[in-house]
Amino acid sequence: MRVVIVCASVSHGNTKRVADVMGQALGASVVDPGDVDMAELATCDLVGFGSGIFSGRFHPRLREFVESLPTGERRRAFVFATSGLPEVPFRPFTRPLVRLLERKGFDVRDTFSCRAFDTWLPFKLVGGINKGRPGATDLAAARVFAEGLRDRIDAAS
Repeated sequence: MRVVIVCASVSHGNTKRVADVMGQALGASVVDPGDVDMAELATCDLVGFGSGIFSGRFHPRLREFVESLPTGERRRAFVFATSGLPEVPFRPFTRPLVRLLERKGFDVRDTFSCRAFDTWLPFKLVGGINKGRPGATDLAAARVFAEGLRDRIDAAS
């Protein structure tokens, strides 16, 4: 199975650490949206899309990248995020990106999010929140998520 993970990680490297763990589990390369080889992306069986959450939204670089993708054949995808605050059930921050990917023709199989160190404006005043996250437990959860996703996709093939 050919897999690539498109990851915008800009503040503290939180999302990149999660993406790297998922990439190891999936045998995937992790690339910044600006470095994606579109020909390689077109050959992938599974594509991951992730970033930190900024004011309740994915990073603009990731959103712009997904918006620029051509609408086309159905490919499998997953979405992941790191955030200082938890994802709330009545307004999940993953939903807008999932819907955009579905409009582009992706079959979004699952989403993952975990808490991470955050120094956004009000939190900066107290030295940030979630220091030490994503930690070992978060990274283990990311690995289990990726392995489960891989196993479900392999079983369906």
